[in-house]
Amino acid sequence: MTHPEYILTLSCLDQRGIVHRVSGFLAEHGCNIIDSAQFGDPESRLFFMRVHFALEDGGLGDAELRADFAVLAQAMQFKAQLHDARYKPRVMLMVSKIGHCLNDLLFRYKSGLLPVEIPAIVSNHMDFYQLAASYNIPFHHLPLAAGAPAAAKLAQEARVIELMDTHGIDLVVLARYMQILSPQLCTALGGRAINIHHSFLPSFKGAKPYAQAHHRGVKLIGATAHFVTGDLDEGPIIEQDVERVDHAMDAESLSAIGRDVECVVLARAVKWFVEHRILQNGDKTVVFK
Repeated sequence: MTHPEYILTLSCLDQRGIVHRVSGFLAEHGCNIIDSAQFGDPESRLFFMRVHFALEDGGLGDAELRADFAVLAQAMQFKAQLHDARYKPRVMLMVSKIGHCLNDLLFRYKSGLLPVEIPAIVSNHMDFYQLAASYNIPFHHLPLAAGAPAAAKLAQEARVIELMDTHGIDLVVLARYMQILSPQLCTALGGRAINIHHSFLPSFKGAKPYAQAHHRGVKLIGATAHFVTGDLDEGPIIEQDVERVDHAMDAESLSAIGRDVECVVLARAVKWFVEHRILQNGDKTVVFK
């Protein structure tokens, strides 16, 4: 980048003049807007905005820019964040014994398709330590036996939080991490953890969902990426996709198609998060694609 670049995200009560005030502020401070998107929600009466801009020669320094914008944000009652566009968010991946999403994310990371740093992979099993080693990423085995007492689960999750603090983690991705997180960990991860799971029409829960779907003769299968909350699989949805299937496909064929959809949906959600394209709107999200 020739000039420092930033991504501004904000939300506030909808009111006249928001775009004018923001664009005027940037112009007055020697900034050039590269792209901008906004959305006013008539239901929540909230306004959302994302602006990617460059600080050109003769503009203020970083500290002055942030201080001056804080004054505007207070006056307009913005909930705003100003991100350095050059910074690569630090992502921790968590996985159990199903590795297609992990493998896909690591390939995208290594190929430069995901602008992130991955300082740690966490698993309750040892299945993917060699995969982690092939990418030169530290692998942390935090076992949790089936039916383990609550104290053991909390101790294991405390280690997860410790790793997040040690590595300065910005985002946790549950890449088929097959453990129900405690309310305490969900709270600690609020707004910075993404999960992926199958979502069928109709939905099938429990063991062998693809076998259940095959038995019912579904015609659509899909996947959902969402933020992690204390309500299991009910956090704000970020991305979904589906594929058509038919009666000639067996359960294994459905599973293979489902794995592909899960990889794509999760990768999109992670990419949009690290590009600061997702803003939460109550139980929903606004995604500036």
